[in-house]
Amino acid sequence: MRNVCTFLFFLYLFCFGFTAPNAQVRVVDGDTIHIGQDKYRLEGIDAPEMRQECLYKGEQWECGIESTKSLRKQIAVTSQLRCEGERKDSYGRILAICFLGGKDINAWMVKNGWALAYVKYSKKYLKEQSYAKKNALGIWKGQFVLPWDWRKGNRLDSNENSQKRNCKIKGNISSKGEKIFHLPGGIYYDRTKISKQKGEVWFCTEAEALNAGWRKSKR
Repeated sequence: MRNVCTFLFFLYLFCFGFTAPNAQVRVVDGDTIHIGQDKYRLEGIDAPEMRQECLYKGEQWECGIESTKSLRKQIAVTSQLRCEGERKDSYGRILAICFLGGKDINAWMVKNGWALAYVKYSKKYLKEQSYAKKNALGIWKGQFVLPWDWRKGNRLDSNENSQKRNCKIKGNISSKGEKIFHLPGGIYYDRTKISKQKGEVWFCTEAEALNAGWRKSKR
C-alpha cells in the first residue's frame, strides 16, 4: 500500500506540477518561467517577446522587457507558486496555469495588459483581455504588433504616416490651451489639424486619450 501511495504522489507531481519551497524560480519572459529543472509555458496567453517594442504617442518603448518585469515582480511577492499542467509544447515546456495562492497568474498578465489571450489555442482569457483593452492597460495604451505576428517578422512603423494610418482619434490643443480629442464623424473632426510642434497627438482609443488627460469633444 505504501508503494502505491508513493507512486501516485510522484505521478501527481509529474502531471500537475509542484513547486518545492527551495526550488529556484526564473522568469524567462512574460509567458515562460523555469522552476528548478522544469520549464513552464503559461497556457492560453502570449506575451510580447523580450526584444519586442511597442509604440506610445509616437515613441517606442520596450514592452517585452516590461512584460517580463511585471511577471517577475508578481512572482517575487510570494513563494506560494504552483503550476498545473500536463501537456508539453514543441519546445518541451509544460503548458500550465500558474497560481500564486489562489490567483491565476496567466489571467493577471492578460488583465493588466502584459499579455494577450492566445485565441489560436484558447479563449479562456478573453474577458481579461477586454478589460485591459477598455482601460488601456499595459501594451493597450498604444500600438503594438501581435506577438505571434512579431515572431513572423512584422514590425511597427514609428513614423508619423504610420501613426496617422493606424490611430484615428485627433488630440487637439485649443487656443485656450485645453486638450480636446475628436472622434471620426464629429463636427470638428475634418477641420482639425494635428501639429506635433504644439504637442498635439493622435490616439488609438478613447481610453488612451482620457488616461493622457484629454477630454472628449462635446460635438
